Amino acid sequence: MPGPTFLRGDRVTLRPIEAEDAEFLAETINHPDVWPMLAAYAPKNTDEEQAWIETIGDSADVHLLICADGDPVGTVGLNQLNDAWGIAELGYYVHPDAQGNGYATDATARIVRYSFEDRRLEKVYANVLAGNEASRRVLESVGFQQEGTFREHAHMRGERVDVFRYGLLASEFETGE
Repeated sequence: MPGPTFLRGDRVTLRPIEAEDAEFLAETINHPDVWPMLAAYAPKNTDEEQAWIETIGDSADVHLLICADGDPVGTVGLNQLNDAWGIAELGYYVHPDAQGNGYATDATARIVRYSFEDRRLEKVYANVLAGNEASRRVLESVGFQQEGTFREHAHMRGERVDVFRYGLLASEFETGE
């Protein structure tokens, strides 16, 4: 039984991650088209995902499952929430079978709105590895601006790659309402 909806976007709903989501999370994070773009390097089994789910709530971080028509398609979250500075890092991924439908963009716009309106943050930032053009398009379509480049900052599939830092200020965010 899926958990209750926490936030609604135009195309997706965002709900708390539940124990029964561990299998979906393990399948998605281990997908060969997903883990390299997240700078992950070790496989995760369902038990490890289950253990991670059990730690949700131990910090101020926010982790939500992205659902389309009630089915899980990915995750979105706010990490390293810093109330003193009013900032958080945005992270998300969508299963490759569900990519190209606007789910990441809708989920990103909705959690960013939540960040500014409900959490009173002043800035949300995200990191994108070179080669992840889809993620760059998601961020830019929501209003994020590239703020800088960490040159050869990450290691992906045998080579050093740049990491692009994106940021969005609350005063720049357009709610579309």
